[in-house]
Amino acid sequence: MSWLRHLRWKLFVSHLSILVIGIIVLLATAHFLAGTQLVPEPPLSLGQSASETGQVASTEQSPLAVSQQERFQAVVDQGLLISAFAALGAAVLVSLFVSRRIVEPLQELTFTSQRLARGHYHERTITRSDDELADLSQSINQLAEALEQTEQRRLALLADVAHELRTPLTTIEGYMEGLIDGVIAPEEHIFAMIQQEAARLKWLIEEMALLSRAEAGQLRVMPRPMAFSTIAQHVMAQFQPQFNNKGVALITSLPPDLPDIVADPDRLEQILINLLSNALRYTPTQGSVTIAAEAHDFFVQISVRDTGIGIPAEHLPQIFERFYRVDKSRARQSGGTGIGLTITRHLVYAQGGEIWADSAGAGQGSTFFITLPVHDTVAAAA
Repeated sequence: MSWLRHLRWKLFVSHLSILVIGIIVLLATAHFLAGTQLVPEPPLSLGQSASETGQVASTEQSPLAVSQQERFQAVVDQGLLISAFAALGAAVLVSLFVSRRIVEPLQELTFTSQRLARGHYHERTITRSDDELADLSQSINQLAEALEQTEQRRLALLADVAHELRTPLTTIEGYMEGLIDGVIAPEEHIFAMIQQEAARLKWLIEEMALLSRAEAGQLRVMPRPMAFSTIAQHVMAQFQPQFNNKGVALITSLPPDLPDIVADPDRLEQILINLLSNALRYTPTQGSVTIAAEAHDFFVQISVRDTGIGIPAEHLPQIFERFYRVDKSRARQSGGTGIGLTITRHLVYAQGGEIWADSAGAGQGSTFFITLPVHDTVAAAA
């Protein structure tokens, strides 16, 4: 019965059971004592008439009637006492059983929560029932799992940040030691390389700060109606030399009647820069990257498609996690930090859009999709 899954009904049934046990014991005791202690009044003798019996009863109560009344009172008293003790015993047993079923899980939940508070995120509770306590136990287990995953991501973040900061610092330290010891000649390209590594270190710190603000929900966005083609052309003009140097074609496919979208121009430009940088990094020579857009009823869907190394299907759910790389060795050589897509996702969400990735597999290229609201839809809603 599904209604017995609720704790309040279990308590109600336990109290009702005590009451029913008391009534049953009372009835059984009264019936038993009435049959053994209450004897019927002896019949009239042959020489005594009914009128004489009535005259005697009218004058004074016979000793037999008094005895019967006392016996009846004794039967009632004994029945009440026996039923009261029986109900008390049933109440004790039922209360012990019910309290054990309630108190023990609560004690276990308390112990588990205390362990979680001390940092033992691997602790889990064991569900032995199917009532509200089971729901509470499941919620605590979900909380513990979330805390454990958060702790694992924190440790991974610390390790990745240490690695990313160590790379340019090691380069700078090595060249500076070589310059001090006279092993490396103080030439212009050496200083340029040191300056480049320092700039990379500064850029990495700025990216970390931006990621921190993004994950804390403190990104400042100022959406307004704008034409996507304007931002796309501006970003393409910035990236065209880089694409030409690598031999990768940069193509656009934008319909002329594309409606205006509601977005922050600076943030949207940053989104396109991150996506194009990612596409250029993982697209080999003679490949291509295409920026396309199509209008829907309530939003504009923007896509950045490349013919690069692709994304295995098992890695698609993690593509937007911090420090994720499709090819870690290649990403480190080309200067990727693994947080660009994470920042991009937060920038899209902050503007009321959605973002996801799709790929047919390794070597089949990948496509990143973005949706942003149409200006007319937002105006109508306002």
